[in-house]
Amino acid sequence: MTDQNDDYVYDDTTGEWRSASEMAAIVAFAGHVEVRDAAGNVLADGDSVVLVKDLKVKGAGQTLKQGTVIKSIRLTDNPEEIDCRHESLKGLVLRTEFVRKR
Repeated sequence: MTDQNDDYVYDDTTGEWRSASEMAAIVAFAGHVEVRDAAGNVLADGDSVVLVKDLKVKGAGQTLKQGTVIKSIRLTDNPEEIDCRHESLKGLVLRTEFVRKR
């Protein structure tokens, strides 16, 4: 049942008029993407992760070894990448297929 005082918004994708609260729920759900690690665990901002394989870092001339702990990750717009820092590297972007939640 919808509220009689609810505003209606035209939905361009379906071509229908929908209540504003329904459209807000649709937009909020569409913007939510789960980011998962190599084991299928859901990642969130601030989590710590462990590398599951050795990774050569382009441009830095060094290798991060398997088992290296990366603390306080940040999620990006791409669900397959996370932004993080390491003691020797800043601005490091890792693919989620190479990390496991700690």
